[in-house]
Amino acid sequence: MNMRKAQLYINGTWVEEPRAVEPVKNPYTGEVIGEQQLATPDDVERALASAFAAKKDIARIPAYERARILKKASMLLEERKETFARYISEELGKPLKNTLDEVSRSIETLEQSAEEAKRLFGETIPGDASARGVKAVAVTFRVPVGVVAAITPFNAPLNLICHKVGPAFAAGNTVVLKPAPQTSLIATELLKLLLEAGLPPRAINMVLGGAEVGQQIVKDDRVNVISFTGGVVASRNICALAGMKKVLLELGGNAATIVHEDADLKRAAALCAKTGYSNSGQSCISVQRIYVHESVVEPFTDLLKREVEALKVGDPLLPDTDVGCMVDERAADRVMDWIDEAIAGGATLVCGGKRRGATVEPTVLFNPPKRSKVVCEEVFGPVVSVIPYRTIDEAIAETNDSAFGLQAGLFTNRMDIVYQVAEALDVGGVVINGTSNFRLDHWPYGGVKNSGIGREGPRYAIEEMTEMKMIVWQFPQG
Repeated sequence: MNMRKAQLYINGTWVEEPRAVEPVKNPYTGEVIGEQQLATPDDVERALASAFAAKKDIARIPAYERARILKKASMLLEERKETFARYISEELGKPLKNTLDEVSRSIETLEQSAEEAKRLFGETIPGDASARGVKAVAVTFRVPVGVVAAITPFNAPLNLICHKVGPAFAAGNTVVLKPAPQTSLIATELLKLLLEAGLPPRAINMVLGGAEVGQQIVKDDRVNVISFTGGVVASRNICALAGMKKVLLELGGNAATIVHEDADLKRAAALCAKTGYSNSGQSCISVQRIYVHESVVEPFTDLLKREVEALKVGDPLLPDTDVGCMVDERAADRVMDWIDEAIAGGATLVCGGKRRGATVEPTVLFNPPKRSKVVCEEVFGPVVSVIPYRTIDEAIAETNDSAFGLQAGLFTNRMDIVYQVAEALDVGGVVINGTSNFRLDHWPYGGVKNSGIGREGPRYAIEEMTEMKMIVWQFPQG
C-alpha cells in the first residue's frame, strides 16, 4: 500500500517544510496507511491572514466562473468515484457500500453548489407601503460574508467537507478548513481535486491538528462565519470563543423512529436494520431509539432481529460487507460500556453485544432503562433499542424527552397520526414511512435543541454564508 500524506495548504502552497507528524491508521487492520502534518500556531495565523487578504479577490470572481469550477470538481469526482470510496474505507473503516454512496452524494453536493452559485437572487421592495416612501424603492442582493471557517468531523469526511466548501465558494467566500484528525488524508485528496478543477489557490487554506487549532481559528476576528459539524461539548467551546460572528452548528442526535400499530412491519424492520448500523451507527441521524406499539412489538422485534443478524460484518473493503468497524478501539470500548450498563439495568440483549478490536457487532436491546445512556445520550455506534409504548401521545412524549432534536421517523398509514406526530415532535425533520436516517443533500438539514443552529444543503448554507445588502433609490418629488 502506498503511504499517503495529509499536508497543510497555506496561501496557495502545500507546506513542504518539516512539521510534527502523526501516523494515520486503518482502524480495521491497525495498519499505518499514511501520516499527517500538524499545524503550528504560526501556520494557523498564516492561513487566517491568507484567507482574509484574498477575500475581496475571490468575491470578484463572477458567479458563472465559480459555478464552472464547482461543476468541474463534481465531474472529476465522478471519474474517481471508486478510488475516493476506497480511500474513505481504508481511513475510517466504513464499508464500500456506504463510501460509494457517500462519494455519490458528494458529487451531488458539489453539483448543487455549482447550480446555486447562479441563484443568489434578491428582490425589489416598493417604498410606498409607508407614507414616507412614496418616491422610494429598495433593491436587495446577496454578498459574500468574507471568510468561512469550516470544521468537519470524521463520520462523513468527504461529503461534509463538500457541504461547507461548496456553498462557501459558491457564495464567493474564502475558506479556512480544519478536517477531523482521523480523516485528514481524504481531505487532502479532495483539496487536490478542487485545485485541479480550477479552484483559485488562495480561495482555501487547510490546517490540520486537534482542538487547539480549531480554537485559534474560531476566536479570530478575521473569520466571519463558523460552520461546524461535531459534538455538543466542542460546540459550546466554539460559542464561548467565537465572539460576535455567525456560528452554524450541525450537531448530534438521539434519533427516534416510531412504529405504530398499523405500520408495515417488514418495511419498518428492514429499514431500521439498514439505517441503524450503516457506518457502524456513526451518524447523527442513525436509528437509535425505536418506539413500537405494544400490540406489534413482539413480531416487530423478531423481524428486526432476523434483519440485523443477516447483516454481514467484516472487512470494509469487501463489496458485500454491511458493517465495518468504528473509528477506533476507544470508541468501541465506550459503546460496549454503554451496552453493559443498559443490560445491568434490566435491558434484554436481543442480539449482538460482542466486539473484536474496533468492530462492535450490530446490537439490539429491548426496553433498556429510561435513564440509561443508550436511551438518553447519542450512542454513535451500532446499538438500537426497541421500546414499547401504549398510546401515540406516550410515543411523542418519549421521543421529545431528549436534549437532541435532529430528525425522527414514523411508520403509519393513518393521516391523522402523521399530522399529530409531525406537528408535535421537537425535531428539525420528520420522515414518514421511513426512519430518522434519511437525508437528501439539497434539502434543508438541521435540528433544534442540542442538535444545532442553522440548516445545511447548498441553497440554505449559501443563505447563511452571505449577507443581504440593500440599495435604496429615492426619486425626485414631482
